[in-house]
Amino acid sequence: MGMFHKVKVGNKVISPIDWEMSPELTFGTFESWGGRERVRNNNERVYYFFVDDWGDQPKLCLMERAVKHAKVVAEIKAPMDMMKKCVAEHGYVAKFEQSFAINDQIREWLIRNVLDDGNSTLVVPVFEDDEVEDMGPTLPDQKVSAFSGKALRLPTEPVFIQEEEVVELIKKWNFYDSEHNPTGRFDNCLVNGADENTVVDLRTNLMWQRAGLDIHSIRHIRKEIEKINSEGFGGYKDWRMPTLEEAMSLMNHEPNEKTIHLNPCFSKNQPFIFVEARRKPGGYWFVDFKQGRAFWSSGTIPGGFGRLVRSVV
Repeated sequence: MGMFHKVKVGNKVISPIDWEMSPELTFGTFESWGGRERVRNNNERVYYFFVDDWGDQPKLCLMERAVKHAKVVAEIKAPMDMMKKCVAEHGYVAKFEQSFAINDQIREWLIRNVLDDGNSTLVVPVFEDDEVEDMGPTLPDQKVSAFSGKALRLPTEPVFIQEEEVVELIKKWNFYDSEHNPTGRFDNCLVNGADENTVVDLRTNLMWQRAGLDIHSIRHIRKEIEKINSEGFGGYKDWRMPTLEEAMSLMNHEPNEKTIHLNPCFSKNQPFIFVEARRKPGGYWFVDFKQGRAFWSSGTIPGGFGRLVRSVV
């Protein structure tokens, strides 16, 4: 029952299955695991099963994961009572944590019924169409736009910050946060930036990436920032991670048609991003545009996406 079971997904045979992997371990694993390198190169794929409980009913899924890649490749037609039992065993979890590690019962059922020479009709491949994301609507041009309101200068320095301080700053700037300030609203004045890859908020005098960085550890995100600045992305070499306040300033009260709390001129592919804020005694702060909130992760090497910013003046 080791690491070498295989499963057939359509015409493709996938092996091995990583029984130790889970959604909770995913981010840290692709940086390191137990002090040793786990993934040797960016092309390596890891496969594991998990229970998806984001919908009306739980689903058993097979995930394909790599350093810059994550997708569900198959859904397994497992007994519903078994999946519900697995979800129940995890107890109460926050609403944004609805992906669960499988239990021993599901693992044994997979080995007996699905893997190796098992019933391949229980494996339903998931096909994803290549999507060209719509980054509309068209924004006004910066050269012909003027902002008549009060421009604000948000904090730009990295900080250590605790939960109660986050609540205070969210309310201070009246940022929308689904948990801490559900009636909040911060109106931006967005215009086209230096090129089609950037956008400027005249209210905060900040230039943003429309699309950001792939999911990575904080260490790799910082390396990517160095590379981006060396290449002069958008014609500038002073890109950085946003502060918590800067990232929260982009949070829209209502989710857009991409189901994220952002202006649709931004990509949906960076649903939660690192910010320049740490938590004592440990942890990193993130801004989650999918759930509309700020949160922190206690993982020693958490993973996240990036959306970089620079000050215009």
